Amino acid sequence: MLSRFLPRFLMTFCICLFIVIMQFLWRYIDELVGKGLSIDVIAELFFYAALSMVPLALPLSILLAALMTFGDLGEHIELTALKSSGISLTTIMKPLAILMAVVAIGAFFFQNNVLPQSQVKMWTLLFSMRQTSPTLDIPEGAVYSQIPGYNIFVKKNDKEHDKLYGLLIYDVSNGTMSPRIVAADSGRLSMTEDKRHLVLTLFKGSWYEEMKNGAGVNGMGNNLYRRETFHDKEILIPYDANFTRMDDETMRSQYVGKNITELRQTIDSVRLRVDSAATLVLTRLRSQPVCGVPSERYVHKDGKSTTVPVPEVKTDKKLDLDKLFKESSAIEQQQILSNAISQTTTAMQDLQFQGYNINDDNYIIRRHQIEMMKKFTLSLACLIFFFIGAPLGAIIRKGGFGMPIVISVLLFIVYYIIDNMGYKLARDGRWEVWQGMWLSSAVLLPLGVFLTRKAVNDSAVFNPDVWINFLRRFTGLHQTRKLEAKEVIINEVVPDVALERIEALKASCQQFLDRYPGRQAYLAYWQEGYDKPTIKALAEEADSVVDYLSNSRDQMILNKAMDYPIIRQLLTYQPVGNKTLGSIMAALFPIGLPLWLIGLRHQKNLKRDISQTIKTSDQLVAIFNGEYSREMEYK
Repeated sequence: MLSRFLPRFLMTFCICLFIVIMQFLWRYIDELVGKGLSIDVIAELFFYAALSMVPLALPLSILLAALMTFGDLGEHIELTALKSSGISLTTIMKPLAILMAVVAIGAFFFQNNVLPQSQVKMWTLLFSMRQTSPTLDIPEGAVYSQIPGYNIFVKKNDKEHDKLYGLLIYDVSNGTMSPRIVAADSGRLSMTEDKRHLVLTLFKGSWYEEMKNGAGVNGMGNNLYRRETFHDKEILIPYDANFTRMDDETMRSQYVGKNITELRQTIDSVRLRVDSAATLVLTRLRSQPVCGVPSERYVHKDGKSTTVPVPEVKTDKKLDLDKLFKESSAIEQQQILSNAISQTTTAMQDLQFQGYNINDDNYIIRRHQIEMMKKFTLSLACLIFFFIGAPLGAIIRKGGFGMPIVISVLLFIVYYIIDNMGYKLARDGRWEVWQGMWLSSAVLLPLGVFLTRKAVNDSAVFNPDVWINFLRRFTGLHQTRKLEAKEVIINEVVPDVALERIEALKASCQQFLDRYPGRQAYLAYWQEGYDKPTIKALAEEADSVVDYLSNSRDQMILNKAMDYPIIRQLLTYQPVGNKTLGSIMAALFPIGLPLWLIGLRHQKNLKRDISQTIKTSDQLVAIFNGEYSREMEYK
C-alpha cells in the first residue's frame, strides 16, 4: 500500500503546489513585471511562496492520492480480492493511516517552525518589490506617469537610436501649485551609474514655469512666471531603480512570523493591556463628580498625600432636581445645560477613543488566535481528507485522473468555502475564534466517519441502481421487464402449474380492483389510502409468476411475460398510516391538496398496471391453451 500510495501522493502534491503557486503568480503579477528584478530574487520569492502554500496544497493532494489509490484498487478488482482473502478494509488502510498520522505531526511542526520564517521572507520580498521603481519603457502616443512627479508624453520612441521625439513634460515635483511644462523637439533618457538618478537630455525646446505670487500695485498680487528657450538642456531626476531589501524585523513582529510560544506571549500581553484599559475607563467613570460632589478627595498627612473616598451625602428630604432647575434663572439654566453638554461630550469622546483602542487590541488578539489555531487545523484536515478519500475511492472504484480529480476538486471547494467563511466570521469577531477556525473540520469530520463506515460495511451508498430505484419510488417512473431465453433450464415450466399460478394472480388483481373501484376522496386518501401490504403482496406474486415463466423454452411465452408491468411500491399510495395524523395533514389544505392530486395520479397508474396484469394473464392463458390470436392485443 505504501508503494502504491507514496508515488501518487508525491505526484499530486507537486501538481497541487504548482497550481497554487500559479494562482499566487497571477495575483501578484502586476507587482513583479517591469521592475527589472533579477532571476535569483524572483526564484527566492517563489521558493518562499511555495513553502507558504504547503498548507493549501497538502490536504488536497492527500485527498486526491487516496482517491486514486483506492479507486485504482477497486477498478482492477484487487480490493475485492483482498477482502475475499479475509483482509478487511481497515487492515488495508492501516499502514496509510499510520503514514497520515506521521504527516499530520510533521505538518504541525512545519506550521509552527518553518512556515513563520518562510512567510516573513516572502512578505518582506514582496513588499520590497512593491517599492522598487519600474523599468523605463516610455510608450508612444501615451502619457507615461511611472516617474514620480513627472508626466511625459512622447510622440515617437526610436529605440534603435535611443532617442525620443516630440516630448512634452509636465513637472509637478515641487507641488501642483508650482508646475513646470517643458516641450522639446527631441531628447534622450539615460541613467546614472549608481542607478539613483535619471538624466533627461533635451534638444531645441522651451521651458515654462509658474512662480510664486508677487506684490503688485495697490497691494494686488500678480502671478509671476518664467519662460526659457534652450538649444540643449539636461534635467537630473531622482529615480532609484535599485532593488532594496527591507528588514525582516518588520514582518517578524507580525502574527504571520510567530510560533505558538510567541503567539501566546503576544496574546497575553495584549489581553493584559485590554484589561488595564477597561479598568482605567471604569476608574475614570467612578471618579467623576456627581452633581459637583467628587467621589474621592486628597488628604495630606505626614508629608504624604493619599486619596480617600468621600462619604455619601445624605439629605433629610428627597431632592427634587427638576424643581431646583426650574427655580433657577434663565442664565443659570443655560449655564447648567452648557456645562452638562460639555462634560457629556468630553466623556463620550474619551470613551470612544478608549473603545477604538480596545477594539484594535481585540482585533490583534483574534488574528494571533487564528494563526495559532491554523497550526492545529492543518494536521486534522490531513487526517480528515484521508478518511474521506480512501473510503470514497473504495466505494466509487474509479482510478486514474478523471473521476478522482472531479470529486477532489468539488470536496476541496466545499472545504475552502466553509473554512474561509469561518475564518472571516472569527476575524471580524462575530464568532468565537475556535468556532470559526474549527468549522470546516466539524463539517467534514462526520462525512469522513460516514464514508469510512459505509466502505467498511460494503454499503452501496453510491450504487446508481439504488438511487434510481429510490427516485422511481418517489416520482413514480415506469420500469420494464427484460427476459432472455436460458441456455440451461433446471426447472421446466409445467403448463398446469403455470395456468394455476396465472389464474391466482389474476384473481388477486381483480380482488384489488373490486376493493378500490373508484377514485378516493380527499379525506379518505389521507386517512386510509391504498393498503400497502396488499400492493406489496401483488407485486411479489407477479414477480414470482414472471420468474417461473422465465424458465420456459417458448419464446412467445417469454415475450408475453415481459408485458407484465412492474407493480411499484410508491410512497404516495398511502402517505400516512395513522388516521389522526392523516386528518391533520388533510387539515393543512395548501399542502394536502397538491399531494392528494399527485397521489390520485399514482393510484390511477397503479390500477392501470393491475388491469394490464389481468389482460396479460388472459393472453398467457390463451397461449397455453392454444387459443391465442393477434386480435386479443387490441381488446
